Amino acid sequence: MINIPNIVERLREIMDDETLTQLKEELGSYHVADLADIFQELKPDERLKCFKLLDIDEAADLMEYLTPQMQVELLGDIDEEMASKIITKLPHDAAADVLGDMEEDESETYLDKLPQKFSDEVRELLTYNEDTAGGIMNPTVLTVNSEMTVQDVLNHIRIKAEKDNMELYYVYVVDKQNHLLGVVSLRKLLTSPINKTVEEIMISDIVKLHVDDYSDYIIDEFMKYQYSALPVVDLYNRLKGMITWDDVHDLFEEETTEEIYQSSGISTEVVDEDEILSGNILQAIRARTPWLFITLLGEFVAVNVAHHFDHTLNALPIIAIFMPLLAGLGGNIGTQSITLMVRGLSTGQVTLSSAFHHMIREMFIGFAIGSLFGILVTLATWGWQHNIELGIIVGIAMAINMTMATVIGTFTPFALKSLNIDPAVASGPVIATTIDVVGLAVYFTLVSTFLISKVF
Repeated sequence: MINIPNIVERLREIMDDETLTQLKEELGSYHVADLADIFQELKPDERLKCFKLLDIDEAADLMEYLTPQMQVELLGDIDEEMASKIITKLPHDAAADVLGDMEEDESETYLDKLPQKFSDEVRELLTYNEDTAGGIMNPTVLTVNSEMTVQDVLNHIRIKAEKDNMELYYVYVVDKQNHLLGVVSLRKLLTSPINKTVEEIMISDIVKLHVDDYSDYIIDEFMKYQYSALPVVDLYNRLKGMITWDDVHDLFEEETTEEIYQSSGISTEVVDEDEILSGNILQAIRARTPWLFITLLGEFVAVNVAHHFDHTLNALPIIAIFMPLLAGLGGNIGTQSITLMVRGLSTGQVTLSSAFHHMIREMFIGFAIGSLFGILVTLATWGWQHNIELGIIVGIAMAINMTMATVIGTFTPFALKSLNIDPAVASGPVIATTIDVVGLAVYFTLVSTFLISKVF
């Protein structure tokens, strides 16, 4: 592991001395993945100075590791001709991602400067939704016909792969209309007799993706079949491109990040993830505010519940100190249940048809944990306040609250899913307010029923 702060400091010393040749050599000594981490720590003007010293191939490799925000920033600050050359060196899907993050007029300027074939292919990618196979795929694939021999294919690979800078995972077999007929792995080609035809060694039962398949389905298919790449076809089974495992790795990372954000009530649909973390403050506020308003409204309901029992609080003020305890543990166990269900629905381990089973299971788990914590709270309260009745009431309230929290936490994602609302984005705020309201209502009802009558 390289020491990023030390490297950044060294680069700044070299820049201060204005020895550009030494700076170029220093930058060239790091892997582009490490350079991306280094660039994150540099100031914008320092980044630009370093970026301009990279040759075109290095700059293109680096672009794939940078955040979209930084990609647009760097390309916008250099000469358009140079930026166009860098974009041309990118894989088609990466180029489409970069151009898709720019303003429309800016991306059109670059597209007009790119080679015609490359520009046309990137334009087609930009027509697809960026979260679909069509928007993710690389349209440059190695194709052969079924009559070719193994020797013909190997010769063909040598010529095409070097000329078009292709990613080599599989060779796809197509007819004259580009319909996908089969697939041959490089391993199969290298181990088959050179006089055999492609038709004899190809696999015709193909696992493939459709251009309109969304990212969650794509991830599931790769996880299920464990292939290094999958072909992408249109409605007529014409080969349009392929998606590789590294593309899916990026998708999985994005989806996981999105789920984490959404489970906290942070909206990634209207604001880009990079903007939320390190971009414009107003954009970050926009992403985080909507569900906080809903939480605010829900908590006003909880406040109203407490106000309804103000006579109970006046008669026995000591009960107020246990409210955060009940709300905290209820919220935590409810969040555990909701996290398990949201993740299960996302991975396919949990389905709507199994909702009742999981609710019953979580209810028993919640009751068991709630009873254990209820006993602990009863004993602690008895020893602290020397009031066994208060301890029992708080303990019972704890057990009921945690049991109901698991049921609510399990039920909520299924309910939202059945209403076609993303459980990840709505469950967190819903569970927080619902458990507070229910927990307080249960607690005050128990206190009013069993303790207040003894006070008077």
